[in-house]
Amino acid sequence: MSKEVYEIDGCEFATLQEFYEVVGRILIPGAEWGHNLDAFNDILRGGFGTPDGGFVLRWANSAVSRERLGYPDTVRQLERRLTRCHPTNRDLVGADLERARHSVGPTVFDWLVEIVEVHGAGGGEEEDGVELVLT
Repeated sequence: MSKEVYEIDGCEFATLQEFYEVVGRILIPGAEWGHNLDAFNDILRGGFGTPDGGFVLRWANSAVSRERLGYPDTVRQLERRLTRCHPTNRDLVGADLERARHSVGPTVFDWLVEIVEVHGAGGGEEEDGVELVLT
């Protein structure tokens, strides 16, 4: 049995917030969700309208996303996170922010790919059966 394929297009978004809008529209149309990394992770576990047994997430124009969700958006996201995080996490987030300002470390694109890969073959939650295809 082949898995259902959901395709997102990297040309349709330029920020993490826009990525969330596309994910909501494509993966779970009409569903309410938190529009944050934890909620995106939850969607991949299933139960929000995605098929039981997993699915294929085809990310078209992923090279465009890699660029758009690179260090400038990572810096913006970490600046936001720094204003909202628990005081005990500020040093860690601040260090991540400083690295991102110097184009070091994972980007928003890397965060998203890592989250999806956790739910696929070899990931910590591979039983969810999500396959990521970057095109």
